Amino acid sequence: MQAHIGDRLVIMSRHLDESVHEGEILEVCGANGTPPYRVHWLDDEHDGLIYPGPDARVIPRKEASGP
Repeated sequence: MQAHIGDRLVIMSRHLDESVHEGEILEVCGANGTPPYRVHWLDDEHDGLIYPGPDARVIPRKEASGP
């Protein structure tokens, strides 16, 4: 997984009653765009450091902002 500042990190729900967790990547702490990432989570407005698992995907900034 590789990301850049401004990309979106989306954590897909594992259960039917869980929502999708989405945030903006504020800092890339690994080498060459690899995790961990410091993310500002949009649903609860907090920042956190994350090592994304297999249920996560990165949406590049251009795709996240639309056409």
